[in-house]
Amino acid sequence: MRANFLLDMDGVLLRGRTPVPGAAEFVGRLNAAGRRYLVLTNNPVFTPGDLAHRLGSMGFDIGADHLFTSAMATAGFLQSQRPGAKVYAVGESGLTTALHGVGCVLTDIDPDYVVLGEGRLDMDMITKAVRLVAAGARFVVTNPDAAGPDEAGLVPAAGAVAAMIETATGRTPYVVGKPNPYMFRAALNFLDAHSEETVMVGDNLRTDIRGGMEAGLETILVLSGVTRAEEVAASPFQPSQVVGSVAEIEV
Repeated sequence: MRANFLLDMDGVLLRGRTPVPGAAEFVGRLNAAGRRYLVLTNNPVFTPGDLAHRLGSMGFDIGADHLFTSAMATAGFLQSQRPGAKVYAVGESGLTTALHGVGCVLTDIDPDYVVLGEGRLDMDMITKAVRLVAAGARFVVTNPDAAGPDEAGLVPAAGAVAAMIETATGRTPYVVGKPNPYMFRAALNFLDAHSEETVMVGDNLRTDIRGGMEAGLETILVLSGVTRAEEVAASPFQPSQVVGSVAEIEV
């Protein structure tokens, strides 16, 4: 029996603003069975409360305590490395709230770290980040995603902006989010769960499945998102199971 679940959000529970058929019912079965689970997302823009509200508006009964973001994992990473660190944060409330929550000081005056998230970023913020990294601030990025969707179409995400800063400074960042196994281990610690009793459910072979596998988790790939069945056959690493959607997963 799988005691615990880590669930990717986009492509697993939602497609844009549309729930995956059967996904809300799957979450309902998790709740009814008393399973421990987290929705694990590389999106650092929103707080858990923001995401819970968004999911609730689409019919999901998921509380904020069931949400774990790359911003939260990044804040935990900084806390483990340098408690009370001074941070120049390039991002929105999901990132700044998580950093404040672990005691970081947000400042552009001699920061220990530049932490890059994503959202409504402007060139002044990016230019300041470049100058601070060039001056010696450690460079950390919440997630590696190069692009993501919004209502108008494709938008650059943290990975694309990080590449700009890296090219300008010659400094390679530490990237916390999936597929980094650190993200999965941080989620397991948050859930107070063990890898041997936890399954990662994701739609992305290269982030969800690879990262889950490297963190020692059972993995289930759903074909309701970005990965096609033919890609799985050609992959050098394989998920533990492949299903059409979360509606097919036994709780």
